[in-house]
Amino acid sequence: MPLEDRLLVERSKKGDREAFEQLVRMYENKVYTIAYRLMGNHTDAADLAQEAFIKIYQALPNFRGDSSFSTWIYHITVNVCRDELRKRQRRPTVSLDDSPDNNTCTYELRSNMPTPEEELDRSETQAMVQQCLNELSDDYRIILVMREIQEMAYEEIAENLGCSLGTVKSRLSRARQALKEKISKQMELLSPKRRLAK
Repeated sequence: MPLEDRLLVERSKKGDREAFEQLVRMYENKVYTIAYRLMGNHTDAADLAQEAFIKIYQALPNFRGDSSFSTWIYHITVNVCRDELRKRQRRPTVSLDDSPDNNTCTYELRSNMPTPEEELDRSETQAMVQQCLNELSDDYRIILVMREIQEMAYEEIAENLGCSLGTVKSRLSRARQALKEKISKQMELLSPKRRLAK
């Protein structure tokens, strides 16, 4: 665990709120990104990221440092989201307001700014990939977010999910295939519309 994390964790355990706020600032973007990728919309992501930090604060006295602090908080965040997804399976709800806005993965090319058409294509592609991700099973979505978006090592994923390395690799392979199939179907549906638009 990095020295800065260790010092802030120790201070937080002793009731230093400023130290905990500093940990929140360091990890809030990563926690939010995990929540967004698992839940698929910004409102739920914000609520669940906040809930994750409440649980992290409450559980902090029990953090022994067996794993890195980042692994520990990602584990809590995934569990908070997983619990919410399970609740929703028992009482499914659908809202038309849950479409992602496209401000999450923006980046700027200094020498070659995209045209408005390219920006629209990129935004539509991001929304389509997120929609396909949302349609996957919870297990597949969680493992793809951990590996492909958070870039966690296989060992870290295995530790977080409480399963073997072999299980992580096979589940990840199946999840990638399922996502690839969903994206292919979406691309086939979009192709005629894009041709008509041009």
